[in-house]
Amino acid sequence: MAVATYDRDAMSLEAAPRDSAPDFDRSANIAAQFVSNVETVIHGKSDEIRLVVAAMACGGHVLLEDVPGTAKTVLARALARSLVGATTGRIQCTPDLQPTDVTGLSVYNQKSRDFEFRPGPIFANVVLVDEINRAMPKTQSALLESMAEGQVTVDGATRGLPQPFLLLATENPIEYEGTFPLPEAQLDRFFLKTALGYPSADDELQILEEQRYVHPLELLEPAVSMDDFHDVVHAVQDVYIDKILRRWIVALVRATRTAEAVAVGSSVRGSLALERAARAWALLERRRYVVPGDVERLLGPVLMHRIVFTPRFVASAREQGWDEAIGGFVDACFDAAPRPGSDTSPLWSGTLERPGTWPPRR
Repeated sequence: MAVATYDRDAMSLEAAPRDSAPDFDRSANIAAQFVSNVETVIHGKSDEIRLVVAAMACGGHVLLEDVPGTAKTVLARALARSLVGATTGRIQCTPDLQPTDVTGLSVYNQKSRDFEFRPGPIFANVVLVDEINRAMPKTQSALLESMAEGQVTVDGATRGLPQPFLLLATENPIEYEGTFPLPEAQLDRFFLKTALGYPSADDELQILEEQRYVHPLELLEPAVSMDDFHDVVHAVQDVYIDKILRRWIVALVRATRTAEAVAVGSSVRGSLALERAARAWALLERRRYVVPGDVERLLGPVLMHRIVFTPRFVASAREQGWDEAIGGFVDACFDAAPRPGSDTSPLWSGTLERPGTWPPRR
């Protein structure tokens, strides 16, 4: 059994479990190679790319709320091109888009005198659903089964989707005419929400130079095999997270349910996603264990889209700026559930001698 020790000042886990997966270093290298390959075509967005790769390694899906022209489509294609044999699909959402345009449908074949299924664009490893809020609710709901269960049911027959399966959905935050906002139940299906944003001036200049003759995507070569990526998925499952941190994650999620600014807090899916994302982030940091900083980094991307705020908070956020308001709300959650290692945290009492021991022994 491993001995896990928390440094009260650094507030980090110093010792990894002794029974870690033997191929962890190789899996961490594969994940880093995957990220680096995508970064050859998307510059200056390492953190955002790692967030998407973390979601992919956890079997989750990503909502990108961003203005047009920030490389969302390029990101989806780069992820697929970086995996040997991976396929990509693109669904452009419009009000007249039908569920069968997403899932596929059965068509009568006159030669065989039988119906044959023709799969839709959802049958791909990486699927970009562009401007998802422009599709009718009926079409939006067609994505729920694929996101939650990795399968599609058409005409009573259930068909599995290729694995790994990542759905990247985009929303335009500046044009709401003719849109259908995603209901809370569907937002909760997304593993995390992030944005790429505009590149820096230097990165934008590099983009101009690279695309003078050919798009870098055309030159992008696969970097990771499917088997290697599945090893990364298993390595994420083996990353050590102490019981103290699991309790802290639950406390943070529960804090979102009782906050004054919240009408509906995060669901249990939020707790599950935050714990899994923290393990994936630790692997991307080449650590065999989760530290409190991982949870702090991921709280916003994993939880904020799962929360329904009160009209009063929304009105205040519009006045002071959404980012500033969300930052204040996150700080309030950390005040309600202090970080392990702080003097005010009820989860902290020195050294955890053995994983699974609660409360920690003095």
